[in-house]
Amino acid sequence: MEDWQLDFEWLKVRHYVKDNFGRKELPDLNGVLFLIGIQEYGRIKEPFTKEEKQDLMHIAICRLLAYDNYYRFVGRDEDGWPHYELVRKLTNIDLKGQATLLKEKTIQYFRELDSEFLNPVPGSNSN
Repeated sequence: MEDWQLDFEWLKVRHYVKDNFGRKELPDLNGVLFLIGIQEYGRIKEPFTKEEKQDLMHIAICRLLAYDNYYRFVGRDEDGWPHYELVRKLTNIDLKGQATLLKEKTIQYFRELDSEFLNPVPGSNSN
């Protein structure tokens, strides 16, 4: 995916989250990961502890990286928390590359949730 396509589609995700969750500002990557974590957990609870928030973001990252077989879903524990196992390590990728990969996988995730929401940019080869 070209840089401009990623920027455009990522901005669409951020606007979708902002508009559908009544936010005043566009969320950053961490905010979107937190929401994906809640979606994957399947429960809303007020308030989440700091540790639970970190766990939710970790769940989101595992879920997104499962698209490329870095993680595999192994099930839920007795409290309903999803668990993943590492299949292969993410190597030779810097922080910017990690953020880019997570944005690409987040776009893919939102497309799967709502196929009408994020229509691919013409000429995009993602998915």
